[in-house]
Amino acid sequence: MSLFLVYLAGVIGFYIIIYYNVIKCSTCKSTAVLKGKTAIVTGGNTGIGKTTALDLAKRGARVILACRNKRRAEAAVFDIRRESGNNEVVYMQLDLGSLKSVRSFAETFLKTEPRLDLLINNAGETSGGMIGPGRTEDGFGMVFGVNHLGHFLLTCLLLDLMKKTGRGRVVNVAALLHRLGTVSFSTLAAHKDLVTGQRTWDNFQAYCNSKLCNVLFTRELANRLEGSGISCFSLHPGVISTELGRNQSWWLRLPLVPIAKLFFLDAEAGAQTTLHCALQEGIEPLSGRYFSNCAVQEVSAKARDDAAARKLWEVSERLCGLS
Repeated sequence: MSLFLVYLAGVIGFYIIIYYNVIKCSTCKSTAVLKGKTAIVTGGNTGIGKTTALDLAKRGARVILACRNKRRAEAAVFDIRRESGNNEVVYMQLDLGSLKSVRSFAETFLKTEPRLDLLINNAGETSGGMIGPGRTEDGFGMVFGVNHLGHFLLTCLLLDLMKKTGRGRVVNVAALLHRLGTVSFSTLAAHKDLVTGQRTWDNFQAYCNSKLCNVLFTRELANRLEGSGISCFSLHPGVISTELGRNQSWWLRLPLVPIAKLFFLDAEAGAQTTLHCALQEGIEPLSGRYFSNCAVQEVSAKARDDAAARKLWEVSERLCGLS
């Protein structure tokens, strides 16, 4: 029995060390009030996107939920309005897998909204959702098209309004797995994707590659926005339990539940670094940097490659028809 107790104490001690040093997330400390300001949250109908939108609404912002699924988005609007007491929460249709839809969203937004203060590029295909093969409406790999190209075009189309509005921020939700990513421009040119296959490993690699694109995009965006009053940041939100196995059958998700409860963040904790990057006062000089756990972090060597970041921007412009 004594050996069992020693073993149990060791396991508990190990978990406590892991929890407080790896899992436990810092909290956004900003007290910013957003009355009169407008924010877009892509994918704001679920998970950390919905939690982010709720926080912004509680601070008084006009919040646009830019989502693909109308039913889920309208349900989220109802929930956020009720919980925040803010009726300035609205849904606008956006399918990041369609460049036509991105352009339509931007056109409608620019016609109907006089300002844009915060652009939270949160939506995306997730590794936790065990994404499968597929192509966007424009023929690009689904993960590359949604996680990078759709957000790239959306940001470019809205930048002029952000500049007119004044000081604003663009926040790109990336991931720690950008460290495993690569960007092969020859593969992209040949396959309209950053991977060549459609196996499970290719899907995982596509996710990592797209997250590297998020970090590189943020880096180059910061260079191009210098002196404009707009800052931008990329971030790792943590491993979120709400996304784990999102598209899997219940019998595959069931064994993951206790693991998720013990080791992964809930949506509220997962949204904290996004909120920090969107709201924290005084971090503007860190524009272009990457955050995790509400603090600036170093990125992989590939994510610090300014030449690759510049080329990715130029290639993305051509793929989106901006040049």
